[in-house]
Amino acid sequence: MPAGFRYSRWDGTQEGLELGSDDVLDELADDLLYHGDLDAALRRLLQQGFHRAGLRGPNAVAGLRGPNAVAGLRGPNAVAGLRELLERLRQRRQEVLDRYDVGGPLQDVARELREIVGQERAAAGGDPERQLQLDLLPPDVAGQISALQRYDFASPEAGRRFEQLVDSLRSQILASRFNQMAEAMQGMSAEDLQRFKDMLAALNGLLDQRGRGEDTQAAFDRFMADYGDLFPGHPRTLEELLEQMARQMAAMRALLNSMTPEQRAQLQALSDALLDDMDLRWQLDQLGRNLADAFPQMGWDRGYPMEGTDPLGLVEGARLMDELGRLDQLEQLLASATSPAQLAEADLDAARSLLGEDSARDLARLAELARLLEEAGLIARQEGRYQLTPRGLRRIGQRALADLFGRLDKDRLGGHPVDRAGAGLHGVQAVAGHERSYESKPYEYGDPFNLDIERTIRNAVSRSGRGVPVRLDPSDFEVARTEALTRTSTVLLLDLSLSMPMRDNFLAAKKVAMALHALISARFPQDYLGIVGFSEVARALEPAQLLEVSWDYVYGTNMQHALMLARQLLARQAGTRQVLMVTDGEPTAHLLAGGQVFFHYPPVRETLDATLAEVLRCTAEGIRINTFLLDATPALQAFVERMAAINKGRLFLTTPDTLGSYVLVDFLEHKRASRRRPA
Repeated sequence: MPAGFRYSRWDGTQEGLELGSDDVLDELADDLLYHGDLDAALRRLLQQGFHRAGLRGPNAVAGLRGPNAVAGLRGPNAVAGLRELLERLRQRRQEVLDRYDVGGPLQDVARELREIVGQERAAAGGDPERQLQLDLLPPDVAGQISALQRYDFASPEAGRRFEQLVDSLRSQILASRFNQMAEAMQGMSAEDLQRFKDMLAALNGLLDQRGRGEDTQAAFDRFMADYGDLFPGHPRTLEELLEQMARQMAAMRALLNSMTPEQRAQLQALSDALLDDMDLRWQLDQLGRNLADAFPQMGWDRGYPMEGTDPLGLVEGARLMDELGRLDQLEQLLASATSPAQLAEADLDAARSLLGEDSARDLARLAELARLLEEAGLIARQEGRYQLTPRGLRRIGQRALADLFGRLDKDRLGGHPVDRAGAGLHGVQAVAGHERSYESKPYEYGDPFNLDIERTIRNAVSRSGRGVPVRLDPSDFEVARTEALTRTSTVLLLDLSLSMPMRDNFLAAKKVAMALHALISARFPQDYLGIVGFSEVARALEPAQLLEVSWDYVYGTNMQHALMLARQLLARQAGTRQVLMVTDGEPTAHLLAGGQVFFHYPPVRETLDATLAEVLRCTAEGIRINTFLLDATPALQAFVERMAAINKGRLFLTTPDTLGSYVLVDFLEHKRASRRRPA
């Protein structure tokens, strides 16, 4: 049966389009080329996320990040950065603060007490003693409950409602300190309350043992056997149990801290009135002190300015404070993270419950950025810092090369006609020192056996007529005509003066260097490429240094020294020799006879003459100089035209967007011009 296929809209759950190492390195590439610092580039990627992410995804749309992003339009590789995740955290916190009122429990209790007292007044009728007792009830909630606990109700219904209110409040106060146990503490009987006190005493005993450094595993196992049903979280170790309880009690402390002083005093008084068991109160206070000492990082002093109107019960309030505490912890982790490895400590379950599945997935992806690159062999950790491996360096160069060739306008490119059938990024097919010219000829002894199948079959059919099988004869063979390649030696002069980044030219120039190195390494391995960086002075650069090289924080454009070094490098090389110079500044520096640097701006005759003298030396040695000018001023253009007149090289007026295309096409045209056909 034929295979069946089903198509559906991307909803984020489909597999097969996961984030890969190439996605990550592509996101880092421009930052790496510009700054040359992998650790810093990773930090910036963590902060900003994948602004150009999702390019391989079916619904990826660039520019839809941030608060106005449409979730359904994000591709599967889109990743929010730490800035966006922190903004989501802060928005979530503000939503909570703007919605809820922590004074709600006292208001609800006060309203319920007013109804109970009203019902009792109606039942008491003309009984002056009862009416007087009700008139003398204290104004505060805690005082009223304490007084009514000693009052003899005339109304059975009012008495029943009051007892239910007291039992409910007592359970809420206890459960708010142990919110995970809230269900287990509903409707506690006297026996349940005694068991709860026994549990607290045993837990305080475990804390004492822990504080003395004793082994608590056996005691913990007995504790869980006796009281494990009270802990729905099913902790597996004492540390896990204590951490859960510390977080819950810290949440209750935060609820109290979020109240006004008057509300806090009333709730404390209410708690004292309801928890009239001295032993129970002592055990609770002791547990709170022990946990605060054992886990000071839980934020026992935190509080929040709750400005909403929705009332919160005590249990719901404690749970909300726990959520706010988790938000705080996650925010602290994200705000302090400087490497992907630090994010591995994030609680993804907490992120999922607080911010949703998308945010948890983004956080997990950020945490594995470095791991993806390491496992792919693109980066390695050396002396505490991440460094690109040779494979990673090649990948950056290949990306730059593909990016620049992707920008080529195949229809019009100024004075750079592109041979459609000739050499290009994918058209260059060097075989044993030869390159295909995409023409064919009858095979002769000694020709490279690059068989042209179409021509060969056509010759056989023309000779023997139609029908199968087609039988080949050596006279049918037709091979691709090839041209012998000469070796080309090139030195790229890369302007590293301060004007390059100031005019936004540096990244484009560095991409050209990386792309040219990748092109020559992959397609013309017999060629030589030297690289010279120059500003106030010039220096030779190894290809491995390209990634980390940056502009120099000095003034001066020393073309003379750069050309001198290029000439010295090319003196040791065979084949046709050329210099490709990328610059945006006039020559303002040169070397004096003693090796000192002379600098003057604007350029003076001494510097211009010294530079032209070096151009003459290059010309005398058969070195062609092609210059690519960025942001050329009339004076700079005029000077380079003088250079070209002397050297017979070419001048290209370029922009950062077209620089790479001009340099690479010029290099390939030079390769074609230097071919010689075999006799």
